[in-house]
Amino acid sequence: MRRALWLVSAVVLAVLLVLFLRVFVVGLYVVPSASMELTIEVGDLLLGEKVSIALGTPAVGQVVTFESPESLGTTLVKRVVAVGGQTVDVRAGRLWVDSESLDEPYAIGRTAVVPESGIAYPHVVAEGCVWVMGDNREASRDSRVFGDVPASSMSSHVLLTYWPLGRLGLVR
Repeated sequence: MRRALWLVSAVVLAVLLVLFLRVFVVGLYVVPSASMELTIEVGDLLLGEKVSIALGTPAVGQVVTFESPESLGTTLVKRVVAVGGQTVDVRAGRLWVDSESLDEPYAIGRTAVVPESGIAYPHVVAEGCVWVMGDNREASRDSRVFGDVPASSMSSHVLLTYWPLGRLGLVR
């Protein structure tokens, strides 16, 4: 009887620990589109950590997850390229932040303005918000389409790809 009680207690504790970690510490995500190629491929499974995002604003260069401003219930994966107070501009197929052309070895394709978005450039990112873009600029619906994203809507900082095993590794 004692052994059964101990086993049930251990299982309940393990389940509670996993639930706590899943809700407050880590998130598991599936990449839905080609917007982050070549950094992340369609169908990759990602692990994101939630603690640093909950405690502060995402940093420039971090790959983050957040709820799509266009489609509630859809999680997007993008790279933070500017934070509140910074000025974003798109010129000659390149991204400029605070009047400096960014060196983006991870980005593929030309960075273009999306005229139908109504966003005027140069654009100052609102305080408490971030400007996110996909690494595959020609296949990404990002801040060029939907504008600033509140930092409070970020759900995790992506740490690694864990599946497929051949792509196992840190996301940079």
